[in-house]
Amino acid sequence: MWYLCVFYHRLLDYRRPEIESLAQLFGEENSYSNFALEWKIPKHHHPDSPFHFVNLPSEDVARSVANRSILVKGIYELWGEGSSYEELEEAIRNYPEERKLPYLSPESTFKITVDSFGKVTSFQEQNDRIKGLSYIPFKGRVNLKNPEHKFWLIETDDYGVNNGLPPVVQRRIFFGREVGAADRKLLPTYQLKSRTYLGPTAMDAEMAFLMANQALVEPGKLVYDPFVGTGSILVAAAHFGAMTMGADIDIRVVRDGRGPDCNVWSNFKQYGLPMPVGLLRADNNLPPWRPGLKEVFDAIICDPPYGVRAGGRKSGGRKLLKGAVDPYTVPDDKRVGHIPSTAPYCLSECVHDLLDLAGRMLVMDGRLVYFYPVLREDNSTEDCFPEHPCFKLVASSEQILSSRYSRILLTMVKIGPYSEENALAARIKHLEFRENHLKWLEDGNLHSSVFASADAQLTASTDSRLSKEPKPKYRGKYV
Repeated sequence: MWYLCVFYHRLLDYRRPEIESLAQLFGEENSYSNFALEWKIPKHHHPDSPFHFVNLPSEDVARSVANRSILVKGIYELWGEGSSYEELEEAIRNYPEERKLPYLSPESTFKITVDSFGKVTSFQEQNDRIKGLSYIPFKGRVNLKNPEHKFWLIETDDYGVNNGLPPVVQRRIFFGREVGAADRKLLPTYQLKSRTYLGPTAMDAEMAFLMANQALVEPGKLVYDPFVGTGSILVAAAHFGAMTMGADIDIRVVRDGRGPDCNVWSNFKQYGLPMPVGLLRADNNLPPWRPGLKEVFDAIICDPPYGVRAGGRKSGGRKLLKGAVDPYTVPDDKRVGHIPSTAPYCLSECVHDLLDLAGRMLVMDGRLVYFYPVLREDNSTEDCFPEHPCFKLVASSEQILSSRYSRILLTMVKIGPYSEENALAARIKHLEFRENHLKWLEDGNLHSSVFASADAQLTASTDSRLSKEPKPKYRGKYV
């Protein structure tokens, strides 16, 4: 059945992928291969418009999607639409009576809300609009606080094109019954400014919940974040009922935090969420899983380090602890407080290891959801993302960070079993991918810092330290 889906006007590229993921989560389709949604744009509307028509399997699915979504304002059973109130009245009168009557009975309670996009409607205008709907035979009682049925009259108009909103060619008016609406208390509850423990790369709450929705997180599933940091992504997954597990190469993050009452664990305690089943000091380059262990996690969700706010690190480095032996073994008397040495970890290597980990450790149809950085002016790398034989890319959503940089949220579904042949094919794809990106490296840009090999990064870092050229003093304000 077709429904009117009204989005919040933000993160436009993420809207449809989130709905499609949630529709699969709450629908009857267990496999992505046969799943698809139909979409339509209302008459005279731009694709960036917050109004979309979507064909969902049932009202129960539509309600569940709306209630869980982060970017949906509401999903409505549309009773009528038009470019004028006369057209709207004709459309509502022509809507099947058998569809309307169950919600107009004398025993029911209802509420009508007037909303608009791109303009402000005064209280008097809202009352006039509601009175103009007198041709609808409501027989129930009005209940503004807790009605059984909620109806919406939503209006768009020609508000101009210089205010950053999508252009509207002609006025459009919608009237419908609310099927489901988003939980407006969710994001304020989890906002970062009230979080107990934060780091410099903490994922904001809205994006963490979007990632969890893309990963089809639900109760009973096990979710893993190999770059857990302060646990923002796992907090979102735990809110939706999943069991969580995380790892980070920095033992100070997962073990110490800022004290016994300010660490990753305290973030879960703050919201009354189930604690992670485990937090590991582990290296994405040298995963801790025993040989032969496969298909453990239902989803892997992460934000790999890509050298903008915090560079990637892996186990290694040239400095060895005094008294250590080869292989690297820390003496018992130096284990307490020991911080293992690390080396640079470029993004191409990091993502290859991530895909290999996901191929081995995700269950079939499990999802890998992670961020990937791009240079916006680099057209040569457009839509060129890492690949793996075990995975199919099902969604890519861009978030613009600046005039030069963006990050893409990639959602991949595991479609094939992990094998040595697939691992070898993935390695070949990785080398080809890395070679193609190295062709476009330029000193000082994002690609040179995230795609270059660890040796190249180390050499560049050493050259910079050894340079005797005096650095200019900064006399302005920091931004």
